Amino acid sequence: MHRATLLHEDHWKLRAEATWGNAAAGEDLVALRAENDQLRRALAGRAVIDQARGMMMVLTPCRRGTARDLLVDISRQCHAKLPEVAAAMLATWEGKPLPERMQRALRRTLRRLYAEDRRCDSPLADERSR
Repeated sequence: MHRATLLHEDHWKLRAEATWGNAAAGEDLVALRAENDQLRRALAGRAVIDQARGMMMVLTPCRRGTARDLLVDISRQCHAKLPEVAAAMLATWEGKPLPERMQRALRRTLRRLYAEDRRCDSPLADERSR
């Protein structure tokens, strides 16, 4: 006996039809929902990363690719995911302190950036030479 059921998802107002007794259709529906959730999370994380990259570009005067590399470097040093680092950077704009481990990683990363680019007048480079 095959019966069709209409499933509603209020948030996105999507409708999907699944047939009872047909495991493939139900599995496809579950897989599509999982993929949809994953894409939503990826897009939300991407926006946070882009905003943090913009902050880095303004604060360090650097190009877009360099700003992303700085965030990735901080992420690797802290053993944290890139969206987590980006969210912590954005939270500083609202007055929240950057976690200590990220502060240390940021300092090391900026020192490395300024050491590679001697043309940049860096207060960090001046401190190191003392």
